[in-house]
Amino acid sequence: MSDNSAFTEPHYSVGELAEKWHYGRESVRKIVQFEPGVLKLQLGAKKANCTYSIPASVAQRIHTRLTTRAA
Repeated sequence: MSDNSAFTEPHYSVGELAEKWHYGRESVRKIVQFEPGVLKLQLGAKKANCTYSIPASVAQRIHTRLTTRAA
């Protein structure tokens, strides 16, 4: 992935991926929270005030990993 591709590719929220993958929001949050390449925005000291932005390439990598394990 080139340095500029993260800026130009689409990004997904946890809710969007949960809907797309038919998983619960909390399950997706747990999957992406430590994934390299995921942008984490934390406002304040509370962890509950955290928003994740998942680039499309990272979402594809995660989805591929999840579906190949299940097969």
